[in-house]
Amino acid sequence: MRRPALYSSSRSARPAESTPEAAPTQPTPAERTSRWRVSPSSPRLLWTAILVMAALLAFSLSLGLRPMQRKLTQEDINHAVMKTMETQVMPSEYAKAYEKIQPSVVRVVSYVKRSRLKDDPESPLPKASAKPKALGPATGDAPKGGADDEVEHGVGTGVVIIDKGVILTNLHVVSGADQIKVIFSDGLEATASVTGVQPENDLAVLQAHKIPDDLIPATMRSTADLAPGDKVLAVGFPFGIGPSASGGIISGLKRAFRSPQGKQEMTNLIQFDAAANPGNSGGPLITMDGEVVGIVTAILNPTPARTFIGIGFAVPIENAAAAAGLPPF
Repeated sequence: MRRPALYSSSRSARPAESTPEAAPTQPTPAERTSRWRVSPSSPRLLWTAILVMAALLAFSLSLGLRPMQRKLTQEDINHAVMKTMETQVMPSEYAKAYEKIQPSVVRVVSYVKRSRLKDDPESPLPKASAKPKALGPATGDAPKGGADDEVEHGVGTGVVIIDKGVILTNLHVVSGADQIKVIFSDGLEATASVTGVQPENDLAVLQAHKIPDDLIPATMRSTADLAPGDKVLAVGFPFGIGPSASGGIISGLKRAFRSPQGKQEMTNLIQFDAAANPGNSGGPLITMDGEVVGIVTAILNPTPARTFIGIGFAVPIENAAAAAGLPPF
């Protein structure tokens, strides 16, 4: 009896009869659709849904938390400004003016030889005949400047007008001095010499022999638009103390002043009521912009006290600029 053929289970069964290889058949539309169909219980579908819901939730929250931008109105700006003014301490006009002029203000000290004082014990310095009453103190017996035969004659003020060390002051502060020293705002001390004078306006121009590296000159301003009532600041070294500032207003223009000796009359002066005392001579009179409009020259006091009673005079800066050889405004 013929035995049936046996086939290994690892091999595919062959048809009994050898036939040509059948061509592959194309899947039907139903089969193609079923290939991409996802079961409702498929994990892929579940995670896709979670991601979509999370994105929608984040978008909705961002819309809810984002503040609506509103156009600023003038009322909003005014309110902010008023709030700032109420809560912040703003510097005064005088403080801002002083801050601007302070680097340009110098202390001027004059010295005389002790031997000259012996010639006239009643007068610490030979007096010039054509000058207003000096504001600087005229006392002092202690030797200064390292020279035993020199004593301090007086203290005044000056203002730097050119960054090369050109300084304006009053003539009566330095008149007759054997030596002049200036102290800049940073503390630097230097000797100085007189390079120009204008006796009719009690003005002197000094040249410092040594200057700071970052010397800042003052800004000068024409007096053409000054008017009584304008605010001004006088800066100087009253009684050697300073620099000190005193505020006031312009009291009048084109005033005249006669020296106590009665030998000289100065005209076209600025009258002001900012306090000035001995030591303020030669200091700047400035506006609220920190610009120099005059050089403090004299005070009016009919008593021998030589203290301020409310009337001070300054030489207009136009005259001072001419004394320094600068062109007028």
